[in-house]
Amino acid sequence: MQRSSRNLISASHPTLNLSYPTLESFVWNTLIRAHVHHPSDSPFTPLSVFLRMRYHAVRPDTHTFPFLLQSFTSPEYLSCGRSVHSLIIQLGLSDNVFVQTSLVNMYSSCGSFHLARQVFDEIPQPDSASWNSLLNGYVKAGMVIAARKAFDSMPSRNTVSWSCMMEGYVRSGQYMNALLLFRKMQKTREELIIPNEFTMSVLLSACGKLGALEHGKWAHCYIEKRGMQIGNVLGTSLIDMYAKCGCIERAKFVFENLGPNKDVKAWTAMISGLAMNGHKEECLDLFSKVIGSGVNPNGVTFISALSACVHSGAVALGKSIFEKMQNRYHISPSLQHYGCMVDLYARAGLLGEAWSLVESMPMQPDVLVWGSLLSGARTSGDIKTCEASLSKILELEPNNTGAHVLLANAYAKMGRWKDVRRVRAQMETKGIKKVPGCSLVEVDGTVHEFHVGDESQPDRMKIYMMLDEMLRRIRMEGYASNTEEVTVDIAEEEGKELAVSRHSEKLAVAFAIMKTRPGVPVRVVNNIRMCRDCHAAVKMISLVYGREISVRDCNRFHHFAGGACNCNDYW
Repeated sequence: MQRSSRNLISASHPTLNLSYPTLESFVWNTLIRAHVHHPSDSPFTPLSVFLRMRYHAVRPDTHTFPFLLQSFTSPEYLSCGRSVHSLIIQLGLSDNVFVQTSLVNMYSSCGSFHLARQVFDEIPQPDSASWNSLLNGYVKAGMVIAARKAFDSMPSRNTVSWSCMMEGYVRSGQYMNALLLFRKMQKTREELIIPNEFTMSVLLSACGKLGALEHGKWAHCYIEKRGMQIGNVLGTSLIDMYAKCGCIERAKFVFENLGPNKDVKAWTAMISGLAMNGHKEECLDLFSKVIGSGVNPNGVTFISALSACVHSGAVALGKSIFEKMQNRYHISPSLQHYGCMVDLYARAGLLGEAWSLVESMPMQPDVLVWGSLLSGARTSGDIKTCEASLSKILELEPNNTGAHVLLANAYAKMGRWKDVRRVRAQMETKGIKKVPGCSLVEVDGTVHEFHVGDESQPDRMKIYMMLDEMLRRIRMEGYASNTEEVTVDIAEEEGKELAVSRHSEKLAVAFAIMKTRPGVPVRVVNNIRMCRDCHAAVKMISLVYGREISVRDCNRFHHFAGGACNCNDYW
């Protein structure tokens, strides 16, 4: 049983009797498949079962290796996989397309894409399954350009092909391309191209990332029209989509209609959605109900609950949840859990506690942990902690953009323009560019994209006129520009005000108000943290124009109404 993968070939010694009845290989194949699909039910691995099969001189067949190769799912299995491949060649099974397709999957999963491609190229007439295996390998590796080339080269495509390519776009952040590909899929004349549960889950994910509520609603209607059962998979995707679009009531409606058989993923999606949208009390109440439902919360569930504490400053409650996770549920904290706790302390200005936790972590802190400390220190004006955190981040990621920007912002807030220029010079020397602010807003079913000082819009003159009119009206109500975070040394205050007035979220809000009827809610998705000036401006805009405005930044949702935000200015 302890025989290593190096002995796989020697186990096929020609003196062994390999002519056992087919039934015996069928039984062993069934055992291997069972251990692949239910790994926690047995102390044995699929490989150990296979070695025992070889020990009993049972000849593997064309079904054995596809089952076995499914268990080789990471680079550490590459050596075993290559040994199995050698045995496949020795047994004369290397020309079987079923086995070859499994080898393509295995090499892709183990990160050896050149070998995956080499095996694929040796298939005389690859079928749809072979093409999909290659496509899936590229997608998992984030090689979206290579995936699209493979997709376009396929002689025929099925639902799996289209869904896989859509997933590749979603994984690489090309959400609009995923939507466009779905539209193209609907127009194709190829037979049996019918979106399935996985296709719709990927589509809903793209809608959620874009904040494209109208597209998401259409997808929901399509699911119901096609008679698809909304079980835990589609239900969780719908909950996540509605929550990320800021439509928490619809998310709750889907959650409640899943019935009593909701799994932990559905519970976690709802808890996460409530936390993201600033509904702390409901989030934590639902978190407590998970226990009563008979579903055990997992590590991700606790991350969602801790996030609610982070964004509301509930330090004591966060500590209690963190301790309960370990003591009651015996879940060892991951880097993400520690990151939440560091973020919780740092946002609350408890930098000493944050440092102590970082130093007591049983694993090395990652960029996100140090980034949380840096962000909290910046808010508190603790420049020494900012510099120390930046140093640690640069050790891990020398070209980290966000860390440089946060430090520059901290210096700018203190008026230390010489240090701001030094940080910006370092960024320029290293070729590091600040991620430009980008905001998305959906109007009449079309998603529009805005950048800082955007001049690319066809209606740019009207948009800027609308923006100037909005700023004029809110100034009459008491709004004053907050220029503390301007990281360019502009001598005149008027120049600084102009710089912050052209931020992408202001342009998106101006466009939406200009293009929609009075009273229609405005929903904006922002790629970076909302600055304090935009936050103050949008609060006042919601009052003056009588609009509900939601802005989802990289941390959370801000829901504005009547001159107030549900974050209570804590984010």
